[in-house]
Amino acid sequence: MLEIQVKTNSRSEFIDITSNIQKILDDNHLENGLIFLHVPHTTAGITVNEHADPSVVVDIKNALEKQIPWSSNYLHNEGNSAAHIKCSMINCSVAVAFEKGKLMLGIWQGIFFAEFDGPRVRKVWVKILKD
Repeated sequence: MLEIQVKTNSRSEFIDITSNIQKILDDNHLENGLIFLHVPHTTAGITVNEHADPSVVVDIKNALEKQIPWSSNYLHNEGNSAAHIKCSMINCSVAVAFEKGKLMLGIWQGIFFAEFDGPRVRKVWVKILKD
């Protein structure tokens, strides 16, 4: 298993890690298979969405903030329940096929690390299944 680190800079943000994942395929000369990405944190996640227009992830972040505000009547005593809820909504794992050495993403798609309790240094675990 491989691991990449993601340094986040604010409480909530989406960081495009598509090029980091493609670099793993390039560096290892991988042709065809499936790449699994898992975020081993309960207040961060990973998702695939549009990366051609950066305002899309801003809209997603803002919608999540509106739907799940940081302050509410949460019971969790660490004060970061909103981050846990957002993580559950976004999810912590994705799988993406790759062929001829390229991620099989749609023309507008990218892979985003989703931070909900930063800033921090986070991990993404990478597992590759080759054809």
